[in-house]
Amino acid sequence: MVAGYFGGRLDGMMMRAVDVLMAIPATLVIILILVVAGRSFVSLFIALGAVSWLTMSRIVRAQTLALKNREFIEAARAGGVSEPMIILRHILPNLLGVVIVYASIMVPEMILAESFISFLGLGISEPYTSLGALISEGAGTMSYGTLWQLLFPLFFYVAIIITMYFIGDGLRDALDPRER
Repeated sequence: MVAGYFGGRLDGMMMRAVDVLMAIPATLVIILILVVAGRSFVSLFIALGAVSWLTMSRIVRAQTLALKNREFIEAARAGGVSEPMIILRHILPNLLGVVIVYASIMVPEMILAESFISFLGLGISEPYTSLGALISEGAGTMSYGTLWQLLFPLFFYVAIIITMYFIGDGLRDALDPRER
């Protein structure tokens, strides 16, 4: 938000840093963090958070660029409102809808990433489990004729992903300012 609002060199430096971080494969970063920090819920959430904010930063910057030249921002500047107050009271509330919608759309992506890492055996460790670990275990027992051990977690996995995409799509429709 700061990069988009103030622009100039600050924007250039911050976005180039984001570009460099986006060039590193997300799966590699997640695996690296899990190997270094250990297999736990906390390290998994840190790893997923370390890669998921990059695209969000670009979306927030683009929305801020679109908002900073609008009439209500100009009116606030003309009224003598300070730059930090403009950001907090005018830009941030107008960004919340976009951030909520994009975050809800990112939830299935994070579930996919966590399940993939768990499927590889690098996710959270036992006694806890995840859908990826259950699918991996079910795939290992398929040759024994126990197909249900694969299909049951796979069904819930697909159902959760589809449901989360529908929720994100519904939030986008409800919070889209162009639809009002």
